[in-house]
Amino acid sequence: MKTIGAVTTCKSAEHKYLKGYKVKIVGVIKNAARADYDPDKDDRILRSDEALKSAGGLTADDRVEVQPFLEKEGRFSFVSSDPKAVDLANFRKLRG
Repeated sequence: MKTIGAVTTCKSAEHKYLKGYKVKIVGVIKNAARADYDPDKDDRILRSDEALKSAGGLTADDRVEVQPFLEKEGRFSFVSSDPKAVDLANFRKLRG
């Protein structure tokens, strides 16, 4: 299943401004949803499905960098956010 470049719907309560929006996945931040995540140490963003596969695939501990679709402009935003992977419709099955 393609992850990077996939389009899905955000269901995030954490990022309320994204809730219900169509978003495009542009990267994965491994383990960033964990309480012990250190962004100064572990700040690598995976930008390809190959890199994601090499890092163990997508898990419930990951955050996903997404760009929301701007309906009025007919394009994806250049601004991104980082909801938890489990807050995206495509990956809700990762919830425990």
